[in-house]
Amino acid sequence: GLADAEAALAGGMAPRKRAKRKAAGEAEEESEGATAVVGSPKEKKDEKRGKGGRERKFVGAHMSIAGGLWRAVSDSVSVGGRSFALFLGSQRSWRRPPLQEEVVCRFREACAEHGFEPHHILPHGSYLMNCGSPKQEVFEKSQLLLVEDLSRCSRLGLSHYNLHPGASLNEITTELCLQHIAEAINHAHQQTPGVVTVLENMSGQGSVVGGQFSDLRGVIDRVRDQSRVAVCLDTCHAFAAGYDLSAVGGVGTVLG
Repeated sequence: GLADAEAALAGGMAPRKRAKRKAAGEAEEESEGATAVVGSPKEKKDEKRGKGGRERKFVGAHMSIAGGLWRAVSDSVSVGGRSFALFLGSQRSWRRPPLQEEVVCRFREACAEHGFEPHHILPHGSYLMNCGSPKQEVFEKSQLLLVEDLSRCSRLGLSHYNLHPGASLNEITTELCLQHIAEAINHAHQQTPGVVTVLENMSGQGSVVGGQFSDLRGVIDRVRDQSRVAVCLDTCHAFAAGYDLSAVGGVGTVLG
């Protein structure tokens, strides 16, 4: 599930050092991790099947919303996805047009038609958002965008919302940055009902927080309603941050 990494957060496990680090300047922050099935062919088949022969794994991709939010649903079906991620608006602009009721209806109808449950759809936050920013203007814009996106999730019938935690910009301490992030989440939770805020682990580059699982733990500990906070484990980010997922048993070791 979305909170699979919480055991590792509780344990405060530090990442293992790797011999080769990711090349400088590589845009790993925008890359997406992949789901892998390990074991023999028979084990793979058995693992994938539940009662009645139903697939138990819900693998999908980040889908485009070009042409309308509902297009992400049909595009996911066209590639064989059983889950998907999407943006709820332009990820490169602070200003977005209001979410029209027609769009809401078409999206909900498409999800119902193709059998997508709310918890198998994970909206992703804007790349402009920095809830940990030391700059008041950026923090306030980020907080407002978080409230808007959680409200959009609620209208679309979605239960979870994924975001990159934020960055200190090397102007404040990590602890204060984590405090800012939690403040923004607490404020957004007060303004919107139900939707779970999902914190994504990061690659540990620059001043971005979330490369250490303990950073995510630090935010979670400060969130008042912890039933509304979870973790998205980005495998690419985790590997870049030094968590050795490639070794035999590596995933089990990292997750504790």
